[in-house]
Amino acid sequence: MLKNMRRIHVGEFKTTEKIKNYVMEVLESERISEFSKVKLFEKKMAEFIGTKYSIAVNSGTSALIAGLEAIKHKYSLKENSKIITTPLTYIATTNAIVLTGFEPIFVDIDPVTFCITPQAVEEHLNKVKNPEDYSMILPVHLIGYAAEMDKINKIANEFGLKVLEDSAQAHGTIYKGQKLGTFSLLAAYSFYIAHNIQAGQLGSVVSNDKELINLVRQIKSNGRMCVCDICNRAQGKCPYNNEDYDPRFTHNMIGYNFKTMEFQAAIALAQLEEVDDIIKSRQKNIKILNEYLNEFSDIFQLPLYSEDVSYLAYPLILKDDNISINLLRHNLEKEGIETRPLFGYIPHQPAFAYLKEEYKGKLPVAENAGSRGFYIGCHQYLNEEDLEYTYSKFKKVINSIVR
Repeated sequence: MLKNMRRIHVGEFKTTEKIKNYVMEVLESERISEFSKVKLFEKKMAEFIGTKYSIAVNSGTSALIAGLEAIKHKYSLKENSKIITTPLTYIATTNAIVLTGFEPIFVDIDPVTFCITPQAVEEHLNKVKNPEDYSMILPVHLIGYAAEMDKINKIANEFGLKVLEDSAQAHGTIYKGQKLGTFSLLAAYSFYIAHNIQAGQLGSVVSNDKELINLVRQIKSNGRMCVCDICNRAQGKCPYNNEDYDPRFTHNMIGYNFKTMEFQAAIALAQLEEVDDIIKSRQKNIKILNEYLNEFSDIFQLPLYSEDVSYLAYPLILKDDNISINLLRHNLEKEGIETRPLFGYIPHQPAFAYLKEEYKGKLPVAENAGSRGFYIGCHQYLNEEDLEYTYSKFKKVINSIVR
């Protein structure tokens, strides 16, 4: 590959003056662990999503683990109980389920939105012999598309299940008039580099439930006792007011160190203030790419366009079985178009090889998307020239393979 070849990346990060100023404020404050920028980010994130509370953690994976642990603790959920979720997702979702002592149970997905369907969830629950072994439903809003949360919640209520949304890829997506992340007990977000709000490594848990948020606050801080939003102990205002112990170093839960730093919060905060423009830019790029690549709609399933969706990327499903997806992606990469698989089908992941036979042939839509799906960038830093370049390279590669 030529060193100076133009590259269209899945995600990019560009420093703005606002980001520089916020990071400099952190340095000048000489407080780099969680402090004012983290608190302000938590406040603004809750306002943006439409929840009462938000807790910042160091990654989206940590957000999932902390959220699951909090729900398990509050509702005394059974160890090894089952969680219905998607087989098509970034592996962090399934990892978090297993690491917190639950068992993932997969159902099939919608072929257009890539989210688990209420029909698949209900059909599965109606077939099981012991529904009491199930404790939760964990839908993932993949690429920014919304799972049908109203219907999923109705099923959850009928079967006595809790719901947690994995909204890691759906910052600001609207479903039936409200933003994703507001339909469940808790929702987890990620601010990884390719996401709509980019901080490198940062996560967030949002909720309207104060008790759950306090549990998340404890869990992310090694299970320490105090749950104060701001520590006023130095001012003699500690609500615990006990001379026998310091609540900052007294732990009544087993937890993790999921705390983040001021720098990540500063970077995310600056972008959060521009998030509406970021979402609109990505939507515009999806629309333009659809217009360009519609010429190849016999070869690819193009993404559904909606002004309610906050897009992580531009997903494509290869429809032509005569084309090798590996060859296609390899040739696109050679032409400067970065591609990534559509996260992969979890039972095909080496880490979960023990599930391969159990699910063989049972989830055809998800299995097909995992093996024949990939995505390219639609991020806000792409201009019309970049999109035209992308189209020209797709045309060149497809003509070389097919025509």
